[in-house]
Amino acid sequence: MAKITYIEHNGTAHEIDVKPGMTVMEGARDNGVPGIDADCGGACACSTCHVYVAAEWVDRLPAKDPMEEDMLDFAYQPDPTRSRLTCQIKVTDELDGLVVNLPERQI
Repeated sequence: MAKITYIEHNGTAHEIDVKPGMTVMEGARDNGVPGIDADCGGACACSTCHVYVAAEWVDRLPAKDPMEEDMLDFAYQPDPTRSRLTCQIKVTDELDGLVVNLPERQI
């Protein structure tokens, strides 16, 4: 299991054990983390699972593919470096300790 910390916009932290092979979005959704809407169910067809990855993790994640880059254009206040769609981040043992910050809202 990889421990992922989801931090709500108000500062509330949720430490969740997520099974490798799942996505960071599925870990949030399956554990009731508020602020990850995941309207498209993980199809990379919306931006409602948008987060800001903690700076120390940005270079440790796989690169964004063009579809994710396009969808991030629709996210609320995207950051060119730290914004990611959690449906596109597959959990591996190497992601143990990942920290993501949720935006004020999803659109």
